[in-house]
Amino acid sequence: MLAPALRAHYHLSLSEVGIALSSVWAGPILTLLPWGLLADRIGERVVLATGLAMAGVLVVAAGWTSDFWLLVGLLAAAGGMGASVNAASGRAVMQWFAAEQRGFALGLRQTAIPVGGAVAALALPAIDGAGGLKASFAFLGALCLVSAAVAAVAVREPAQPKAPELDPEDVTWTLRDSRLWILCTGSGLYLFAQISLTAFLVLFLHDAHGLSQGAAAAALAILQVGAVVTRISAGWISDAMRARVRPLRWIGLTSGAGVLLTAALTHAPVAVLVPVMVLAGAISMAWNGLSVTAAAELAGRARSGAAIGFQQTTLAVIGLLVPVMFAYVVEATSWRTGFALASLGPLAGWVLLGRLSEIRG
Repeated sequence: MLAPALRAHYHLSLSEVGIALSSVWAGPILTLLPWGLLADRIGERVVLATGLAMAGVLVVAAGWTSDFWLLVGLLAAAGGMGASVNAASGRAVMQWFAAEQRGFALGLRQTAIPVGGAVAALALPAIDGAGGLKASFAFLGALCLVSAAVAAVAVREPAQPKAPELDPEDVTWTLRDSRLWILCTGSGLYLFAQISLTAFLVLFLHDAHGLSQGAAAAALAILQVGAVVTRISAGWISDAMRARVRPLRWIGLTSGAGVLLTAALTHAPVAVLVPVMVLAGAISMAWNGLSVTAAAELAGRARSGAAIGFQQTTLAVIGLLVPVMFAYVVEATSWRTGFALASLGPLAGWVLLGRLSEIRG
């Protein structure tokens, strides 16, 4: 959302914008699995509140730096701390809901991401216009701090027998299970579509079609609202089918087609292009709840935090690379080529997930 403002403030090339957008994925690579293991050991509430509070402080600090690389470092650290949400909240939902409800429940939990994206898309243009990047980052940091307080007060862990202490074999199992690797890598390739259509939508519409930041942000907000619908729907369909892999593969195939159509319409009128990008982007965000659910169900309750941490770590590794790669390709060639190549990610994921036997909810 702040890509145009960051580029203007720090005088960035498109490739450097890609580095800025990928920075928040760097920290979680180191912290997601430890957060998951810690949630398995001490519970979700402390992990959520601690990680979010530290993330909030770091995000506020990011708004005050005048050095681009220090900004990247602060955002990477903030991403690492905020990654506590990814493992701990998914583990909590796993324990609160029965197997036949988890797809819907985790789909609902995953709507936090597009809801947050919609709030940012609606609020940040006005905040940035009034107070610049300092005000924008202060707003985002404040949201993290408020969320930390809510987690500390409101999250309650279900009453259940004390889980056994984690053994080294829990980590070993997580890292050696081939099914988990296939699931995480296959679904992670869907990020090529998701990031190209969401992280770069505002910049693309602003640069290639001359839309104002506010108008482009409105399109992103609509996309995020659509993603709320697709994530909940994917979870509900998955529960009804009592299957995870099949609906995951459907999303990959459809997502790849949507990015490919966007590439074909790169130079089309905005009235044609924007609805296609909004729909394709909403579909490209539908998959994450199913991937989380499948990872947790592969692991079982005792190891669910570690499995979700591993799943999210895989996404973080791929998510770190995609913005930089996409920006470099666009800068070297064109937006059309960038979107066309991005469509290959979910199609490759669709093929890879075909090697995985069905995971029943």
